[in-house]
Amino acid sequence: MNNLCADIGWKSINHEGEQLCGDHVDIVEQGEDSTVIVLADGLGSGVKASILSTLTSKIISTLMSEGISLEECVSAIAATLPICSVRGVAYSTFTIIHLINNISAEIIQYDNPPVIMLRDFTRYDYPKQELNIDGKKIYKSVIQLRENDIFIAMSDGCPHAGIGTAFNFGWKVDEIADFMQSVAPVGYTAKTLSTMLVDECNKLYGAHPGDDATACVVRVRKRCPVNILFGPPRNRDDCNRMMSLFFSKEGKHIVCGGTTSSIVSKYLGKPVRASLKYERSDVPPIAEIEGVDLVTEGVITINKVIEYAKDALGSNELYEIWGYKRDGASLICRMLFEEATDINFYVGRAVNPAHQNPDLPINFNIKMNLVEELSACLKKMGKRIKVSYF
Repeated sequence: MNNLCADIGWKSINHEGEQLCGDHVDIVEQGEDSTVIVLADGLGSGVKASILSTLTSKIISTLMSEGISLEECVSAIAATLPICSVRGVAYSTFTIIHLINNISAEIIQYDNPPVIMLRDFTRYDYPKQELNIDGKKIYKSVIQLRENDIFIAMSDGCPHAGIGTAFNFGWKVDEIADFMQSVAPVGYTAKTLSTMLVDECNKLYGAHPGDDATACVVRVRKRCPVNILFGPPRNRDDCNRMMSLFFSKEGKHIVCGGTTSSIVSKYLGKPVRASLKYERSDVPPIAEIEGVDLVTEGVITINKVIEYAKDALGSNELYEIWGYKRDGASLICRMLFEEATDINFYVGRAVNPAHQNPDLPINFNIKMNLVEELSACLKKMGKRIKVSYF
């Protein structure tokens, strides 16, 4: 078994004037190391297109995750999709990226723009096999994965961007590949890469998209564990056990909370060097302990991390804040969202009397809710999460 994993992210913009997107991305996991990713583009835009693309992506991802053959999947789609009363066709194009044990990728393409692959941050011309299934011309490729392989799937709203304005014939796939080659070496997450591509399309449309545009990026990388210690244990006698388990784990170590920092300081025999420098008024300053990668305040900081996590899963508009700032919440976000693939939470159940003030918001009262909420967001980002309570 290799040490590779997949970082997957996507973003869409709707056709101007439409509330629903005619593109749909579905991601289904098969065990721990295999994943089916489907990007479907429904005919036209609006409600009809949204229904067509959603049906297509759901049918393909569900059937393929159950081991059904490609031919049967395509036949099922042809038999299931409703016929458009105007155009007389049931039409939804699709791209499938099937990651198998994080060793190989099976890429299946039907009428969407070709998947761009970057290997060593340079465009890679992968082999394609042409198939004919139920009269549909489908391209299939099987690629052995390497670290830093990047796959960029998109709907036709991306290469159509800028037609008649910035470009005579739109933003060609070769030009999109050049753009992605220029930003990929920086080490951005898949979500950030897809956001950058779709935001650039939106600019070319003059912020008035003439089509739904979706980009889905898959980035192959090595596993990277990060460990978070949040709160003291309920039983003081468990302090040493909790600390020894936390520090025995490989990877980076984050300590959240004042009391927790004091326990860590005593365990390591190293002082806490506190800072009074506020990078931001709404996030308490960080501290330092030798042997710990990051030391922050607890509840307020984690609350801010959750806010950023929810945005990162959606519009990703706050990236410019947490992606560059040096406050505790931003530093945690970069470590969890961008660096980590496996995250281990060590959560103490001791009650902090300061959090029992009834005038504080409810999410400040229950530390466990914060951990559960953050864990749920990180799982949606594709992270492996383990939570241990003490």
